[in-house]
Amino acid sequence: MSSLPLAVRDSSTMLRRNLLHARRYPSLTLNLLLTPVMLLLLFVYVFGDTMSAGIGGGADRSRYIAYLVPGLLLMTIGSTTIGTAVSVSNDMTEGIIARFRTMAIHRGSVLVGHVVGSVLQAVVSVLLVGAVGVAIGFRTTDATPLEWLAAFGLLVLFALALTWIAVGMGLVSPNAEAASNNAMPLIFLPLISSAFVPVDAMPGWFQPIAEYQPFTPAIETLRGLLLGTGIGDNWWIALAWCLGLIVLGRHWSKTVFDRGPK
Repeated sequence: MSSLPLAVRDSSTMLRRNLLHARRYPSLTLNLLLTPVMLLLLFVYVFGDTMSAGIGGGADRSRYIAYLVPGLLLMTIGSTTIGTAVSVSNDMTEGIIARFRTMAIHRGSVLVGHVVGSVLQAVVSVLLVGAVGVAIGFRTTDATPLEWLAAFGLLVLFALALTWIAVGMGLVSPNAEAASNNAMPLIFLPLISSAFVPVDAMPGWFQPIAEYQPFTPAIETLRGLLLGTGIGDNWWIALAWCLGLIVLGRHWSKTVFDRGPK
């Protein structure tokens, strides 16, 4: 069998394996998914009026829901990919990768299965969190089908970027607990982005930290597509971050994986 059909066949097999694992052990995915849902409900119903007044326009909870949901959607992706790091670390430390290395399978299919499975889980998680947002009052403002498609494409590309980084973190971690800790920045970075408050409302010394990171331009681009706010240069900065992280994460993961077992 030629290389491409073999790679597709083995990657599909690994994808089914990872999806079966996610179905049989849903507690990890559920725990990671609950974090953005709980933050959404907390900031809307406990801090919503105060936060909306703080960003201008008076106390208006519905206005703050519109501001908050795009950031929480991207935070959901970061939360979901922590499970990927844990899953990859488990595979590396429990001996199954050593078993795969002795079999006549395409070498890269193991990583591809993890990546595609994680992206699919991230998309499902985003849809669930988005549904919660709609249920509590989130509405878009005249977004066109093309803008919806662009927003979905951005979410998928962002999920792919973070997943490759998470795979690399899982490969270099000695155990699942370390993998979970190493991947924590994927949840922490949205907390210091424009997800909850505008960057210009932050202290001056802190604004560059919030502005020059991958989440803020992606969040502002998503807001612009769904809510009609200004996007400016954020779209190409977000795209550059995504493509850069994909290239970096894939190279890192492949290099570590090709070194052999730990």
